[in-house]
This record gives sequence, C-alpha cells and structure tokens, in this order.
Amino acid sequence: MNKLRLRKKRARRGRMKILGTAERPRFCVFRSLKYIYVQLIDDERGKTIAAIDSRKIAKDRKNDIEIARKLGIEIAKIALAKKIKEVVFDRHGYKYHGKIKALAEGAREGGLVF
Repeated sequence: MNKLRLRKKRARRGRMKILGTAERPRFCVFRSLKYIYVQLIDDERGKTIAAIDSRKIAKDRKNDIEIARKLGIEIAKIALAKKIKEVVFDRHGYKYHGKIKALAEGAREGGLVF
C-alpha cells in the first residue's frame, strides 16, 4: 500500500468516530505539499462554518511550522468571533507531529478547546 492509501484509510477510520455539531464543529485539517487548509464543519447540516488556509498567512514560506502555528491562532480568532469555543479535532489521517501538532497548539493558544 502506498502512503496516500494508508492516510485515506486512517482518515476514514477516524471519521467514523468524529462528528461535528453546530455547538462543537469538526476542526478539519488538509495538508498539501505547499499549503495547509483548515475548516470548521457542522456535520449535522453539512455546512462549513469557517475556513482559512496558509496562503493568506504566509507570502514567504520560510518556516512551515511557524506558519502552521499562526494559522491555528487565526482560525481560533475566527471561531471565537463566531462564539465557538470547543471543537472536535479531525487530523484527517495525518500523524500528530510537525505542522499538524503546531497547528493544534496554535489553536489551543488562541483559545479553542479540543
């Protein structure tokens, strides 16, 4: 099995256990080779509440981990403005280290509770 298939398998397994609501949306992360995308999703209605990506944060890609931390802080600001304090973290099958860990720590630093 290749890396993509294994990640999709982990994501599918995690998605069966995680469900976002309007009060506690799903904090979904997608990581491409260049950028990181984050969404707050209400799965009951099938709507995206808020979304942001690293293209808006960093014009120069010098330190990806620092960019991910800043992205976490920004999504926390957006969520708190929409009166959302608690979220369910969906790492989308990615392992919890590096950029994903920095993003989660930034969101916690910004005021979100996982």
